Amino acid sequence: MSVSRMLDVIKKASLGAVDAGQPLAVLFGTVVSVRPLEVSVDERFLLPEELLLVPESMRRQELTLSGQKVVIRDGLYAGDRLLLLRIQGGGQFIVLDRVVSP
Repeated sequence: MSVSRMLDVIKKASLGAVDAGQPLAVLFGTVVSVRPLEVSVDERFLLPEELLLVPESMRRQELTLSGQKVVIRDGLYAGDRLLLLRIQGGGQFIVLDRVVSP
């Protein structure tokens, strides 16, 4: 998902939340599996891949050079802690970033 598309989704969600009187919710989740992608939210419920909007920057990117695969950017791993934004109504969740411990 491109940054401009993600910003459009956030803007629309924000406007809808204001109109409905319900603010967006920021949640924490943990990646349970990568294929298929599943995220556990506060150990209360499990989000399947269909409900998650994952930005391109959070996806694995590889390049093949001289017949060898080179990892340009790591994707998500099981156990990763994530910062999530719930879109009004709870129908979709935007993965904002990984959460790292100091």
